[in-house]
Amino acid sequence: MPNIKSSAKRVLTSQKAAAKNKAAKSLMKTNLKKFDAAVAAGDRELIDNAHKTAVKTIDRAATKGLIHKNKASRRKSAMAKRLNNISQD
Repeated sequence: MPNIKSSAKRVLTSQKAAAKNKAAKSLMKTNLKKFDAAVAAGDRELIDNAHKTAVKTIDRAATKGLIHKNKASRRKSAMAKRLNNISQD
């Protein structure tokens, strides 16, 4: 732990921020896995709901700076492609 008061405070705030960022990224990954599971199950209503929540969390992560905007676009595009392939089958 640092001796300087402002440095000690900074350590605590950065730990809080890191925990918040980790939770948000974990939620995003969980929602992506739920979408994958819904696609595997084949239930159309479940797939639509999972897609909607996954896109929302990806957008939020990109807005907060947790992931790059191009990575967010790439993930959303891949999910949309899978969603469109399901509707054609």
